[in-house]
Amino acid sequence: MKRIFALCVLFISLVSCSLSDDNSNNFHFEILPVESVVMPEQFTLGETYEIKVSYLRPSSCHIFNDFYYQSNLNQRTIAIVTTVYEDVSCTQAVELVEVSFNFIVTNNGTYVFKFWQGEDESGNDIYYIVEVPVVE
Repeated sequence: MKRIFALCVLFISLVSCSLSDDNSNNFHFEILPVESVVMPEQFTLGETYEIKVSYLRPSSCHIFNDFYYQSNLNQRTIAIVTTVYEDVSCTQAVELVEVSFNFIVTNNGTYVFKFWQGEDESGNDIYYIVEVPVVE
């Protein structure tokens, strides 16, 4: 997750450099923890599955941007990336939001999904881990 934050800081640094005085692009990216996941108990090779992920949106200024998605063999690490708009009137009501992505099963064996759920008191990443076997 430290790499995620480093990439976000790098991207924000590049985006924040402007040749004009136009301040209409006042935003930054924020990674939010996954609250819950809906996915099948097993996969079939070659099939596509919709995986639903829920997260708590802390304000109306937090808009879903994309998934952080890292693949390493049959392991996937996933987190929610939001765009946070600054200098905008926002409501601070917490809202549960559901987003989804399509997953194509390309390998045999068991897939291990690690959904980022934040950090503990020591700053270590916490993951919700789901193992899904591929059946014939």
